Amino acid sequence: MALRILSLNAWGGKLHAPLLPYLVEVDADVLCLQEVVRSPETTSDWLVYRDRDVELPQRANLFDEIRAALPEHDGYFCPTARGELSDGDRMIHSEFGLATFVRKSLPVIGQALDFVHGRFSPDGWGAHPRARNAHCLRLFSYEDGFSITIAQLHGLRDTNGKGDTPERQAQADALMQLVGRVWPGNERLVVCGDFNVLPDSATFAALGTLGLSDLVTGRGHTDTRTSHYGKPGRFADYMLATPDVDVVRFDVVEQPEVSDHRALLLDLR
Repeated sequence: MALRILSLNAWGGKLHAPLLPYLVEVDADVLCLQEVVRSPETTSDWLVYRDRDVELPQRANLFDEIRAALPEHDGYFCPTARGELSDGDRMIHSEFGLATFVRKSLPVIGQALDFVHGRFSPDGWGAHPRARNAHCLRLFSYEDGFSITIAQLHGLRDTNGKGDTPERQAQADALMQLVGRVWPGNERLVVCGDFNVLPDSATFAALGTLGLSDLVTGRGHTDTRTSHYGKPGRFADYMLATPDVDVVRFDVVEQPEVSDHRALLLDLR
């Protein structure tokens, strides 16, 4: 199996101009995307998210735009909440969450979606730390005659930082339970996403019990953020794999910058 997996926090499509061409050109078989927006009530291109002193442009229907740009992929949108974004003086209902795109030549033979923190909020973004979910799929390769399990999540954001908390420990436990519903335990497993934790987090020890090890820190990378991120603490995104994943190439992509997060790109066989 020759397979390319991309993981990226899309930042709500703020850097839309380079983002869409990059997602097409990278030609990944599986794209695991976090911070994706869908706003069925509007045809506007841009909306604005506001929270206290934060104001962030959001691409109103980013999920639909990516789906149109990737006609050879099936798209799965997995919202965590429906809140409101502003379109001038109008408020628009918008959904926010994960999106997973899988090349149509790879059938999905198993999947699970669930919350790893909190629960779905239909009437607002909710209090911090806000709800988070994870999506796990099992894919089959006709060419090679075997399967692989891939999971992604967007870890909870704590306003006090990225240190370990009881909520993050519970999140790791919930993620492992979700993976266990799909992964048979005797095949390749990849887990990726914006974990929102530091490299020394207990999350990695927990995932290590599944045989997973991190490719970001394990291969000496020290930064998963781009120049659009100005805070200290340059780790957020990780990609973990079991020993039976034959890594042909792994990269924490510096250029192009398509978000305040760098893309993680894995070629395996």
